Parts: sequence; C-alpha cells; structure tokens
Amino acid sequence: MPKFLFLFICAAISSLVSFAAFATSDVQPAPGKVSGTQSVDLPGWFKDSFLEVAEDVEEASEQGKHLMLFFYLNDCPYCHKMLEENFEGAPYRQFIQDNFDVIGINIRGAREVVFNRELSLKENELARHLGVRYTPTILFLDQNNRVVLRLNGYRSRQAFKYALDFVQEQAYRSRTLSEYIEGKATKPVYALRDDPDFSNIKDLHGVADKPLAVIFEDKTCDECDTFHDEILGNAETRALLAKLTVVRLDALSDEAIVDVSGKPSTPKAFAAELGISYRPGVVLFDKGKEIARIDGMLRNFHFQQVLRYVADQHYEQYPTFNDYRRANMQEVLNSGQDIDMWK
Repeated sequence: MPKFLFLFICAAISSLVSFAAFATSDVQPAPGKVSGTQSVDLPGWFKDSFLEVAEDVEEASEQGKHLMLFFYLNDCPYCHKMLEENFEGAPYRQFIQDNFDVIGINIRGAREVVFNRELSLKENELARHLGVRYTPTILFLDQNNRVVLRLNGYRSRQAFKYALDFVQEQAYRSRTLSEYIEGKATKPVYALRDDPDFSNIKDLHGVADKPLAVIFEDKTCDECDTFHDEILGNAETRALLAKLTVVRLDALSDEAIVDVSGKPSTPKAFAAELGISYRPGVVLFDKGKEIARIDGMLRNFHFQQVLRYVADQHYEQYPTFNDYRRANMQEVLNSGQDIDMWK
C-alpha cells in the first residue's frame, strides 16, 4: 500500500474515533421521572360556586356557617391526603358539611374569582396575591369576608379538628389558634427529643456565621415524632442541616431568649409574633431576615428543597421559593434523576 494512502486512512480513522467520542460525550441523559403524585378529586359536596366570594360568605352566614376556601393543585399528594383523611373520613365530613361551605380553588386555574369589591382575579393570580406557597392552603372567612384563620399545608386529623373547632366556636375573637390548642390539649402527646444538630443558643440575634433554622415544637405536636424519625433522620436532610445553625424551641416555654431582631422575648412570644401555629414549624432566617418557613407537613424532597433554598442562598437568585422550586425540579429531571414527591 502506498505510504500516502496509509497515512490518509489512519487520519480518517482517527477523525472518526474523535467524532464518535465527541458524539458520545454530547449525548444528554434521558429525563428523570416524577413519582409520588396523587390525583386530586374534590368531593362532590363541595359548593358549586360562581366564585362571587362575598355572596358565598353571605349565603354561608345565613345558615350559621363559615366559608372555607380550599386552594389545591392537581396531582398534589398533600391535597389528596388532606381530602381523604380530613374531608371524606368520618366524623369530620358531616361536621364540615354542617358548619362550613367549602369552595375549591385551583392555584393554576383560570376561572375568575371575585374576592371582594376591590379584588377580582383569576384563580392563579389570586393564589399569588394571597401568597399561597404550599398546597393545600385553607382560608376560613367570617361573616364579614375577613380571613380569620389560614392553614398552610397538610394538617393531621387531630390538628385539623382543632382548627375546625376553633373557627366554628369563633374562638378567633379572643385568642390565637395556638392558645386554643394549648387549652384543649390537656394530655401531652409528645415529649421534646434532643438532636445532635440542635444548638443550645438563647441569643438568636447573635447568629451570623450561617443561616438560622428555628424549629418550634411543643407537647401538643402529634407529628413531631414522625418529623424526627423520617425527616430529620434522613441522610440528605442532615447534610443540609450542617450548613445551618439549627435551634429548637419549646413553643410553650416562657424561658428568656433574644429573638432575631435583638429584642428580649420568649419562645412562646416569638412563635406568636411570627404567627406560627403548626408544630413542628420551621422558620429560616439569613442575615437577620426571614427567608422561608415550613408551617405544614412536608415530605423529604420538598423539605430539602426549602433547606437548600436558604442554606445555599438560592433566594438571592430566585425571589420566591416557588420560583426556585420549579427551576430546581426541572434541573433535577434534566440531569436524569428521578423525583419521588412522597419520599
């Protein structure tokens, strides 16, 4: 074989090999898949409303009821669990039907909602206007069309019954939901558990080296044992907690502390000032400002997203957690990783 032909063939083979290597390295992984979702079917007994909220409030009041707005998202596992356990299960279903009119609002829906004389928005716009961060979010309205209680996220059966009784008895006229639960829960259901990642810090204003996570628990918390076992016990969660200063407070304690603003306070007063009624509630701060909060039950994937949003300071790029959540989910799926929403 002539030498020039031999060199030409070698060069061609080399080019083909280089092209094949380049093509192989450029192949994108198959997108990941999402699991753990649950279809959301609103109960047939929810009110068939024209979404004139003031009129719905008036009709409910005439029957001695409060109006309940149930903000949901299709395929939301938390909404599915809430509806299945707390709306369709006995004895709550009958109690709700007797004392409340319930209207479902899809946070991505496009129906027009006339909330009051000054506010008329599409469902998705209303959800943003009202700062709906998690689904389900439930707003209870009194006879004057005022929000008297807001529940962000899933509530256990017992916690939800406290909320229903609180509104039905109109206890909101004289106390907070936390104070109401404290008076009703005569027997402790939880004893505070220690954790090696908890810092024994009383001056929250002095925490500056890392973002701060304040966890509120108390003896009424029927979800706290599960929280410690399944959420705080997760390896990935612990790795994220290591990037934070984590302080656990007894939300019923009158022990002296200094809050994040530098003001003398107590855990009980601090929780009340923040408006945290869910236990375990988590509020995350950085540079002295609240960045995000978890005031409803979250499974590992979403809990870790909130921690990551603050611990890695993604809030500097994404103004809201929902902005980050959507971008992060797409990034994870594009990388070929699967997402289990109910892990």
